[in-house]
Amino acid sequence: MNSRQRLQTVLEHRQPDRVCVDFGATFVTGMHVSVVHRLRQRLLGDPAWRVKVNEPYQMLGEIDDELRAALGIDVIGVLPRKSILGTQPRDWKPFTLPDGTPCLVPGAFNVTPAPDGGWYMYPEGDTTVAPSAHMPAGGYFFDAIVRQEPLEEDKLNPADNLEEFGPLGREDLAYFETMKQWFAQRSEFGTTLVIPGAAFGDIALVPAPFLKHPKGIRDIAEWYISTKTRPAYVQAVFEKQCEFALQNLNTLIDLFGDLVQVALITGTDFGTQHGLFISVADYRKLFKPFHQAVNDLIHRRTGWKTFIHSCGSVYRLIPEFIEAGFDILNPVQCSAAEMDAVRLKREFGKDLVFWGGGVDTQKTLAFGTPDQVYAEVRQRIEIFNVDGGFVFNAVHNIQGNTPIENVEAMFRALRDSAAGA
Repeated sequence: MNSRQRLQTVLEHRQPDRVCVDFGATFVTGMHVSVVHRLRQRLLGDPAWRVKVNEPYQMLGEIDDELRAALGIDVIGVLPRKSILGTQPRDWKPFTLPDGTPCLVPGAFNVTPAPDGGWYMYPEGDTTVAPSAHMPAGGYFFDAIVRQEPLEEDKLNPADNLEEFGPLGREDLAYFETMKQWFAQRSEFGTTLVIPGAAFGDIALVPAPFLKHPKGIRDIAEWYISTKTRPAYVQAVFEKQCEFALQNLNTLIDLFGDLVQVALITGTDFGTQHGLFISVADYRKLFKPFHQAVNDLIHRRTGWKTFIHSCGSVYRLIPEFIEAGFDILNPVQCSAAEMDAVRLKREFGKDLVFWGGGVDTQKTLAFGTPDQVYAEVRQRIEIFNVDGGFVFNAVHNIQGNTPIENVEAMFRALRDSAAGA
């Protein structure tokens, strides 16, 4: 099998020739640029090479063609034209992280010193406006800065929370046309496409660190409170957002056709380490109709499979995700309550592809020994890869301070599994 065939086999819940692997295809299945740099140096040894930061908010590193081949990665992906910080993947310039990692960042990646010794970052790199994100001293990624103005209840207008949504513009279409050709030139790989504007209530996007002067409800706590105290407001935002998302989906389906195999719909987290963020009843009422509308359109018009990223203990929502039409669950946080790998595969393995769950990034990969990492990876493959329905990835993005020996142990376990060792 080539990588595209391997992914398709997995998506159809058939046994692949070896486990299918994704690192770097999406903004939730990547590696910090520091890890990509160290891994690339060990494998390919090109000291002059600088890894591109293709998702600056989380400081994720691009997996280039040569590194992808060296690691045996099967899946490539297309991200939105603009990042969460409003930058675009162009005008690359050299940059050095506090840990000494040399890299390339987008031209609009402009930081200034923060009082704590960290960095401030600005929407679209515009340093004439207030900063929209902060990386603390010793940190590895940015946190959004809440810039919400005082709320006046009688003046709340859902349109203020819709500034970032709308039909794809000329620049977007030109970008996606370029990425269509990029896919076509790599036709042997599995493919994912991140659908713009379909992540209803994604809390990483609510503060809008990409907007210079965000209006509406932009405070994280206030937004969560609003899902209970202002449901009509949130509903109105989602209704108009969904209208734009469906319009743009039709455009992207017409453009990409069967080049795409997987559509990443949403990164909205519904779980915590110990339980749900939201009741099942509230998910059904507030989120599920919009998820169904997006998934129904995709399934009616294409053979694409749809992907939901939702962290934490989401066991009790999984039947709802399936009814809403999702085909793929990520990150499969097996360390969270009720998320035992064996149980998940037994109860939902015929209905869902598990994309992730391959190794625990909270404990094992970050703080375990290489032997412990190796053992956990082999165990998770044995559980999840039976009869297909599994794409290997860690539980969320690999962080910048992860020991490189542990990352190497993970890939060694993947190679040994593929070889039947």
